[in-house]
Formats: sequence, structure tokens, C-alpha cells
Amino acid sequence: MTCALADCLLPTAYSRVHTPDAGERANKVQPEQLLSSNVTFRLSQRQPSLAVAVCLLGLTQIIGYGTLYYGFAPLAEDMAQSFGWPVSWIFGAFSLALLASGLIAPLVGRRVDRHGAAQMMTLGSVAAALALAWTALAPNAIVFAIGLTAMQLASTLVFYDAAFAQLVQKGGPSSGRLIVYLTLIAGFASTIFWPLTVALKGAFGWREILMIFAGLNLLICAPTHWWLTYQPDHATAARPPKPVAIDIEGGSLPQELWSRAMLLVTWGFALTGFVLMAILAQMVPLITAMGLGPASVAVAAVFGPSQVIIRFINMTMGSGRHPLHITLVVAVLMLVAPVVLALSAPSVAGAVIFASILGFASGLKSIVNGTLPLALFGRTGYATRLGRMASIRLVLAAIAPFVLAYLMQMLGPSAALLIIAACGLPGLLAFVEVARLQHVASGNRQ
Repeated sequence: MTCALADCLLPTAYSRVHTPDAGERANKVQPEQLLSSNVTFRLSQRQPSLAVAVCLLGLTQIIGYGTLYYGFAPLAEDMAQSFGWPVSWIFGAFSLALLASGLIAPLVGRRVDRHGAAQMMTLGSVAAALALAWTALAPNAIVFAIGLTAMQLASTLVFYDAAFAQLVQKGGPSSGRLIVYLTLIAGFASTIFWPLTVALKGAFGWREILMIFAGLNLLICAPTHWWLTYQPDHATAARPPKPVAIDIEGGSLPQELWSRAMLLVTWGFALTGFVLMAILAQMVPLITAMGLGPASVAVAAVFGPSQVIIRFINMTMGSGRHPLHITLVVAVLMLVAPVVLALSAPSVAGAVIFASILGFASGLKSIVNGTLPLALFGRTGYATRLGRMASIRLVLAAIAPFVLAYLMQMLGPSAALLIIAACGLPGLLAFVEVARLQHVASGNRQ
């Protein structure tokens, strides 16, 4: 790792500290005369630099999602006892915090485009540490709720959208492939932090655990993101020899179709995300309500590995495909998964198939959330675009668990699942229309 870091930083460091000696000045070596050799040298270092950046971003994504999102649920019951609240109120406060993060997402996207993703992620890691510490020290429920909101506001600066923007701003033609690699690494966040948080509960209270989480953000994530501000820029590097499905400069759609396609993609992701978040928020209770009893936990555990498996498959077999094709698969899988559970319960085999399909859909969705906008619209204004899409997606994600819980109470779990699945159908139709626009645009270019 040390050697790789040295390889990445050497061109930049050399350009900052090297001063030509008298002989060089006498020979009047001009920068333009060195352009060819400098470009060759930088390109020779491109893969190590980008590889290290993806690995480090993967680490900070694991910590970010683990401390600000996945680590919350195992601590919710202890938090509720501390403030005399029902557990449902704690989750309600968390949902309101998610809602607040959706409202500021467009603003964050514009700032990421203006100031650079790494700079904003550094700020976000510091803000996350302060928010976690504030929440840990909260003397009452109101201060605690403010801390939860601050945590989710900070998350918009450090989660996937900002990390994807860093790869697009620095990764050049390889950006789409780098996003796939990043999601593969970051997919272990839940696998690591769910059991880690439970293990920490055996030795510490929830306040001490949040302070530990704050330390991880401040001491690991913030310096890492700050280092990435010095990452070499490969946005103008020559295209890689392998064929890629993404034109990062202009995108695959003509500009006159951007407004319509942007609206369709935004609602497509929001509605498919609504289905996913409704189920994920209460996956174990939902499976239990379907009659699987003690097997529910084991069935739910299939979800995480399924995400990783499908990302490996996509990495090895899907690199030449346009992200729109994968997005259509995601939308179909998101419809199929709840229907399988509703119609097969209380079969354990059917529930395992449901969890696997949902894991496949979730694993691919994390990828196409970043690659599809890049493929359709190009890299200009990329973070701003992601911020606009995230605003609606996060708002629907915040209310999705309440909608499913209400439907389960009124109609039962099977009927509730079928209704939730139906909510994803307009999302699928939105992506089908985007595919039609893409086909028309391709035909016009030919």
C-alpha cells in the first residue's frame, strides 16, 4: 500500500518541489517540450493511482455507511430506553432525519460540482464526527433528535453520491468501471457493522459506541478524503484500450432529451428505491409475519451475500453493457422479489429465493444509481444531477417503512407486499421509456 501511494503521489509531489538547476535553465527546457514524456509517465501511473483511490474510498464508504446508517438499528432499543421513548419513535426520528437529508441533497450536489468531491467529503467526515459526538452526549430526546438529523445531513457529503462524483471528476474514461469496483468494496458495510455494533454492545453503552464511530470518521475518513484532494486528475487521459459502454463527456442522449430523461430516471430510481427501503427497514419482522418464525433471521442473512455475488458477476460479465440494460433488470427484480415472498410463504425455500432476488436487485441498484446518469448525460454537472435525483429518492425512502407497516396492519403482510410491488411498476415503465428514447437517439445518430 505504501509503495502504491508513493507511485500515485510522485508525479504531483515532483511537480510541486522540483526546481530546475542552472543546466536545465541554460538548455531552456519548456513545459510544452516535456508534455509527451510527462503524459506518458502519468499514464503509466494511472492504474495504481486510481486503484488506491477506489480502495480508500471503499474503506471510507464502509465506515460512513456503517456508522451513520447500519449501526443505528442495533442501538435503537438502548437509545429508546435512555429517553423513555418507544422504539418506534426512535425510528420515526431517524426517518425524519432521512427526510431532511433528501431536502438538502440538491444543494450538496451543486457544492460538490463547484468545490470538488474530495473537499466536500473531508468536510462531511468532520461534520459526521461532530454529529455523532453530539448525539452521544445528548442529555434529552430533543437534543438527540437534532443529533440524528445532523448525522443524516452529514451523510449526504460522504455517501455514494459524493464518492461517485470523486471517481467521475478524477477517473476519466474508467469512471463507470471504478464505480462498479467501489460498490463491490462498500457492499460489505452491513456485513461488517451489523455484527460489529452488536459485539460492541457487549462491552460499551450506545453513547460510547457512537463516540467510537465519531473517532473512526474523524481519524480515518477525514484524513483519507483530504488526501484524495491531491489525487492526480485523469479526466483528460487517453481512453483505455478496453471498450467501455459509457461516454463520460457527452453522454448517450442528445441534450434536447435530457429534461425528459432526467425526470424519468429520477422517478424510476425513487419508486424502485421505495420498494427496496420499505422492505429493508423491517425485513426480519416482515418475514416473521409471513409465518417463517425462527428461520426469519437466517433467511434475511441471505440478502447481504447476494449483493456481493451479483456485483462480482456484473464486474466480470457486464462491463461492456450499457447501464440502462442493467437498470431494467433491477426494476424487474424489484417487482418480482416481493411477489415471490407473498405467493410462496410460509415456504422457507421461497423466502430464500425472495431474499436472493432482493439482494441481487439492491446490489445492482447501487451501481446503476451512479453509472446510468453518467452514461446518459455525461460528466458535466454530474454531482448536481445526482443531488436532484437523491432528493426525491430519499424523501420516498423516509416514508416507505411507514407505508408498509400501515398496509401490513390493515391488510396483512401478503396483500401489503403485493401493493408495495405494484408501486414499483411505474418505475419500471419509466426506465422502459428511457430505453425507448435511447433507441430513438441511437437511430437518429446512425
